[in-house]
Amino acid sequence: MKSIINKFFLGAALLATAGLGSCVGDLDQLPEDPSTIMGPSFAENPRESIGRVIAKCYQGLAVSGQKGPDGDCDIKGIDGGTSQYTRGLFMLNEFPTDECMWVYADAGVPELVQGTWGSDNVVNYGIYSRFYSHIAVCNNFLQLVRDLPSMGVAIGGDGPTAISQAELDQFCLEARALRALSYYNVIDLWGRGVVAWDDMQMGTRPKQAESRAALYDKVVADLEEVLAAWPEANNGAGVIYGRIGKDAVEGLLCRFYLNSEVWTGVARWDKCWLHAQNIISRHKTGGYIYNGEATGLAKDYLALFCGTNKMFMPGGSQPQQNEILWGVPYDETYTQPYGGSTFLCNAPVKDAGTADLKDGFCNLMWYGLGNGWGCIHTRQQFAEKFDFRDGECSDGRTYLWLTEKAGFDISNSVYADYTSGYIPIKFTNLMSEADGTLNRFKDPDNGLNRAGYQENICTKYYPNTCLPLLRLADVYLMAAECTLHGAGDRATGVKYVNIVRTRAGASEWVNDDLNESNLLDERARELYFECVRRTDLVRFNRFVSNYTWNWKGGSYTGGNLDAHRNVYPLPSNVTAIYGSEMEQNPGYLGN
Repeated sequence: MKSIINKFFLGAALLATAGLGSCVGDLDQLPEDPSTIMGPSFAENPRESIGRVIAKCYQGLAVSGQKGPDGDCDIKGIDGGTSQYTRGLFMLNEFPTDECMWVYADAGVPELVQGTWGSDNVVNYGIYSRFYSHIAVCNNFLQLVRDLPSMGVAIGGDGPTAISQAELDQFCLEARALRALSYYNVIDLWGRGVVAWDDMQMGTRPKQAESRAALYDKVVADLEEVLAAWPEANNGAGVIYGRIGKDAVEGLLCRFYLNSEVWTGVARWDKCWLHAQNIISRHKTGGYIYNGEATGLAKDYLALFCGTNKMFMPGGSQPQQNEILWGVPYDETYTQPYGGSTFLCNAPVKDAGTADLKDGFCNLMWYGLGNGWGCIHTRQQFAEKFDFRDGECSDGRTYLWLTEKAGFDISNSVYADYTSGYIPIKFTNLMSEADGTLNRFKDPDNGLNRAGYQENICTKYYPNTCLPLLRLADVYLMAAECTLHGAGDRATGVKYVNIVRTRAGASEWVNDDLNESNLLDERARELYFECVRRTDLVRFNRFVSNYTWNWKGGSYTGGNLDAHRNVYPLPSNVTAIYGSEMEQNPGYLGN
């Protein structure tokens, strides 16, 4: 099993699985006949061939296509770098919120940043297509495995080319979980998507779900089956690096149940609490210590987002600090997207080429990077959640931020000015110690905060930083939120928040501090740039109204959005194909 992942997940051979993706405009052709995926050599080496196909299911989260950062992309009609899975998710879940602003006027982006998008928005269309392309790949894999006997492929046997039924069963569980992740994003962002499933007849156009709740129920039921069938040994240290374990599956279920009331009208806080407790109980073996209790969190928050953070993933070198329950591996040689961790590392920073702090200064070497785009700054209202005083903050989650101490203004009065707003640096390519901690020090030349070791820093364009999709800290905060709704124990909820806060160097809460407003802010401080902000604001009824930030609605002072913007429109290109068979989300132009 290990040889498959080592060879195909991070190796160049991963990119050889052509013909599995779906291009924009091809969504009516899902799924494809799995017997056409591989050539006649499939039966000669089923182990290698199956490895290639399941690798494509994983690869769909990491890169844009088959060749380099912007070449032979799976999605056509949109910039290849923009179409990468997690970059697209960031654009739809972070750009419209208080967390960040994108400086450049790329196609479709100002409308996302200001909350003025329409059904013809090119980014909305491209990312909808990206998620359904990934769903198609997962469906194709499941169909392929079912059709192996009819293709003359023998299962079992001996030798390096053989693959066992147990391995196939495990791969199928993983493909179903990967598919559920994409459906989670579809349900969250668009609500009532189409139902593309592995039991569909070839060439059948997927029908629109009867409702958002119906699509939710179908996906959650399948994911519950996956969790029930998941081998206990395939979790944590028992997981091969780059693949997912039981914690990832159960953590995704937590997120489904956390948002159930918004998405279906039925609250399921008790189920979210139950699954969160299961995950937390499995991690009390080491890591960050709170009041003498092992929490399983990494000891160093910033190390979770540095160039050696693979140690915190399943199969990594720090199993007692296995905080990244689900992550996308990145490597400077084999995975080179303009999305993923490249996007999150490079977009906020820019080498000004001068030490004149009055003009905004950022030395890329400080973060182990060889390139900076200077595209992202944060909005004033988000920065103020950290209680900065004269550019300094005691919360360790902002240790690397650039403030007025480096020439940046907290306000966003000039929309497209890189220095008009603090620079929220979280993801880096810095190297940590073997125990998972980052060296910290003050730069002797300017007094700014620094981390890592200069002599060990890699400064290539593409970082080695893996991308966390789900962390244990989020599970702790989800459990705490459940206690606000009558599930679980409130005192335990307060403790869970304090575990997260004290790790960051923040003060502890008392019982009265645990309320919706404070918890929403704490989730913002802990999870910023991790693609949950818009979802959280919607769940707490703060996205379209009840909270305002700079440039929300298109003006500097901000304003409310219309209620229908709690979900995105189904792309007009898609509704045009379906005609009367697809109903547009209320409030948007279309069928």
